[in-house]
Amino acid sequence: MRSLKLSLGEHSYPILIGGGLLARADLILPFLRTPRIALVSNTTVAPLYMEPLAGGLEKVGVGVTPIVLPDGETHKNWESLNLIYDALLAARCDRSTTVVALGGGVIGDLAGFAAATYQRGVPFIQIPTTLLSQVDSSVGGKTGINHPRGKNMVGAFWQPKLVLADTDTLRTLPARELSACLAEVIKYGLIRDPPFLEWLETNMDGLLARDGDLLAQAIERSCANKAEVVAADEFETAKEGGRALLNLGHTFGHAIETGMGYGQWLHGEAVAAGTMMAVELSRRLGWLSAAEVGRVRTLMLRAGLPVTGPELGVARYLELMSHDKKVIAGRLRLILLKGMGQAVTYADAPGADIAAAIESCCRA
Repeated sequence: MRSLKLSLGEHSYPILIGGGLLARADLILPFLRTPRIALVSNTTVAPLYMEPLAGGLEKVGVGVTPIVLPDGETHKNWESLNLIYDALLAARCDRSTTVVALGGGVIGDLAGFAAATYQRGVPFIQIPTTLLSQVDSSVGGKTGINHPRGKNMVGAFWQPKLVLADTDTLRTLPARELSACLAEVIKYGLIRDPPFLEWLETNMDGLLARDGDLLAQAIERSCANKAEVVAADEFETAKEGGRALLNLGHTFGHAIETGMGYGQWLHGEAVAAGTMMAVELSRRLGWLSAAEVGRVRTLMLRAGLPVTGPELGVARYLELMSHDKKVIAGRLRLILLKGMGQAVTYADAPGADIAAAIESCCRA
């Protein structure tokens, strides 16, 4: 088992990574305020992993209230959130009940937002079951739901007490989702860790083949990168750089997800295409060479990721991007690369260059 710590003072917590962790009730018990949990999952993950987890906890005296939601990004909304509240109230869960998220990023965001707001806040544990959630969304305390006009526009910061990433759950992850998850892994190499980018170029085939040791290494390195960034800027308030740098490709990518309808493009697929728009814009600003853009493109393609976005039209992209959370005082702040491993927050990109970058990275 690999372990690291996200250092946030009294809100610090461990991230545990390895195989067979779902069966380790002893790893979870120390983080429960009382021996009672509400276990939130979805219709895809619950049949695979809810019973092993719940059964192990019940054997050591933990009461489990199961909550199973519909699966998919289209269900990351108020209706699903209310299903969690309804179940918590029906089971008479109190402020000492720990909400546990068992699933991917959608479940983690929903369960975390419920934990942040139920009775003004209850303890929360993340047990991510997708590579995307293990390397990104389960770490850092961002929770929330989508709004028809924008992704993740309603939510709260609410740090978990523990992140437990069982790499065995990746064996059942569909190939398309595994590829989509790799977009967030590649992101860390691009924004701040060039040696990791080289490691990914060397080991991409092994990751796609689900080599357990390579996956564990990738998860640990990604979480270590994110933990350092979040520890320095927990609430994404830094005016320059900081936690916002983790959003490379996301402003463009969120526009794709919203414009196409939630669930049509997987989050990682949209981020991959959005990242290509960001690196192309960086090239047009004179910060990256054509060869460096080609390097990113090659790695994305090797990971099985899209390198072009849907043809929504530049005007539609820009309209959707105007609702992004990184718009401050009417200025769109984009995360771009001044070099490989050198991400920056930039609000002065000429509109014509943004439009040209979008157009060059789109397809019908």
